[in-house]
Amino acid sequence: MPTDGQVARIREAFDARAGDYDENAMHRALAASVARFARVPDDGTVVDAATGTGLVARALLARRPGLHITGVDISPGMLAVARNAEPHIDWIEADAAALPLDDASVDLVTCVTALHLFAEPDHAIAEWARVLRPGGRVVAANFVSGGHRGKNHAEHSSAQHPAGVPYPRDHASFATPERLQARYAPVGLRIDRVATWVRTDDRMLITEAVRG
Repeated sequence: MPTDGQVARIREAFDARAGDYDENAMHRALAASVARFARVPDDGTVVDAATGTGLVARALLARRPGLHITGVDISPGMLAVARNAEPHIDWIEADAAALPLDDASVDLVTCVTALHLFAEPDHAIAEWARVLRPGGRVVAANFVSGGHRGKNHAEHSSAQHPAGVPYPRDHASFATPERLQARYAPVGLRIDRVATWVRTDDRMLITEAVRG
């Protein structure tokens, strides 16, 4: 179980990054690529889990203005930036493992560069399956290599956090389709599309899974 201290440290770290998060060119480019990759009806319902400043949600809305999108995050600082940037999305402060949404109410769940932060990723994945309609999809982007280790990415470096990053991270469990599928299978999600996204030193796995 995550402790209150763990959640508080993650919230504090991302609140501190909110003001300049959107200045990161990798974050913006990845969000645009995920929005292009995702398949959802033009009038569909989307939840962006661990939305941060809402880059993915905003990119989806720009491509399909008829979508109804909810962005969920635990960081009020990140959500404040998101609300200022795009008032036509519902921004909710909540845990990605406890979504304030009805069963079978969503066509698409997106989660970009966040699964490695979750203390209980299987609980979050089960929540995504719960809120998805039959045939609904999860699009996730996870680090294979790059930014989380790179010296040029201060948010992951001991230079910013002298005692080390103040919360646990697990990239390895989500870095291949096979490992991710093992987490998805118990809740009826099946990966059916995979892409690799590369920008300078960052290599990402983008997957689409379908709920049976």
